[in-house]
Amino acid sequence: MSTTQNNSQDMRTPTRRVRHLGAAHSGTRHFWHQRLTAVAAVPLTLIFIVVAMTLIGRNHAATVQILGSPLVAIVMMLFVLTTVYHMWLGMQVIVEDYIHHEFGKVALIMGNTFFCIAVGVACAFALLKLSFGV
Repeated sequence: MSTTQNNSQDMRTPTRRVRHLGAAHSGTRHFWHQRLTAVAAVPLTLIFIVVAMTLIGRNHAATVQILGSPLVAIVMMLFVLTTVYHMWLGMQVIVEDYIHHEFGKVALIMGNTFFCIAVGVACAFALLKLSFGV
């Protein structure tokens, strides 16, 4: 079937065809989430580096006190959640683009999801434990 024949049978306008967002219907959302998390990660990473550098040479009690303060804990939690979500999105794109075997693609996407959830939960747990002193 030629392109002109396909277009003549399609009753939708060009705008309606474009709004389908690709095969998975989520390409634009995925693209923007990746860009937004990248932009958000820049200041959060800088703050993380500053906090990490202030912890160098401090004992355990001082580290717990600094990381346990509400403002620092919230910023660290935002850093963890943003970067883990960005990592999940980025690795998913890499797997989808470069793995061509369907079983391998599904297995790697599942592994990526489980890994990112495990990292996020472990970091969140550690921060919450420090914050609430449990």
